[in-house]
Amino acid sequence: MNLQVNPQDLLPANLAMGTVMLRVGDMDKVSTYYRRALGLETVAEADGGLYLGRGAVPLVHLAPAVGLQVPSRGEAGLFHTAILFDTQADLAATVALAAQFDPSAYVGSADHLVSEAFYFTDPEGNGIELYWDRPREDWAWDDAPQGRTVRMASLSLPPRQYFRTHLSEEAMARTAVAGAGVGHVHLQVGDTATAAAFYVNTLGFERTADFHGQALFVSAGGYHHHMAMNVWNSRGAGPRRDTLGLGEVLITVPGADDIGALADRLKSAGVSGHHTGAELRFEDPWRNRIRVAAA
Repeated sequence: MNLQVNPQDLLPANLAMGTVMLRVGDMDKVSTYYRRALGLETVAEADGGLYLGRGAVPLVHLAPAVGLQVPSRGEAGLFHTAILFDTQADLAATVALAAQFDPSAYVGSADHLVSEAFYFTDPEGNGIELYWDRPREDWAWDDAPQGRTVRMASLSLPPRQYFRTHLSEEAMARTAVAGAGVGHVHLQVGDTATAAAFYVNTLGFERTADFHGQALFVSAGGYHHHMAMNVWNSRGAGPRRDTLGLGEVLITVPGADDIGALADRLKSAGVSGHHTGAELRFEDPWRNRIRVAAA
């Protein structure tokens, strides 16, 4: 069955992933981690929460949620927030900073063919990916019944060897100002077929990879993935409880027309949402909150 949408129903090719909101129990502990381990700085403060990022670009919004519990490993929600770096040197510097601050938070690393990635977990169990993209012309694509798929893998990427090749004192010195942004957001869901029906058929992402029903990767404009969903820990999971962890995923699009077109697709699919004209808020089948706003 072809789950690709018609071209006129696709999300705009130049969309971008925006700030990821995390609901936090211990603001001091978590904000300290993002500042000292990832080199983020306070961009703004609002309603007791913090927007942390690089320069003037917010990457994560830490929102206080005292009294809520950490979600269990098998629940739907956030798998990781992926921060994309402009250069391998800037990636190596932040990975080194994070490893020095708390070695126990390091989860692993991988060469994904399209990117090089290192993985960490924050103090409340939120996954973090730090990565650098290879040039798009170096990505390989294959034809498949459901459309073109990008070749990705999880090959060895030894950190010490990476540091020897890419780490420099200059990059370490500019950690707080080096360019970085949210490249993609990876979710835990109950099943990938439902995820495809929602994120591809209804929202208008294009499928870029599907690993045997275990993980789905989707994007706009030919990126390897802006979002992903997997069932590695959460197969069969139902709607999320009110817990700590993911609060909201922001996606930015060029203008109000793009938001209006998406609002129409949601309405046709029977998905309720709040549409202000400038932005659209709704939930996926697992109660993960999504906000789409004009850039």
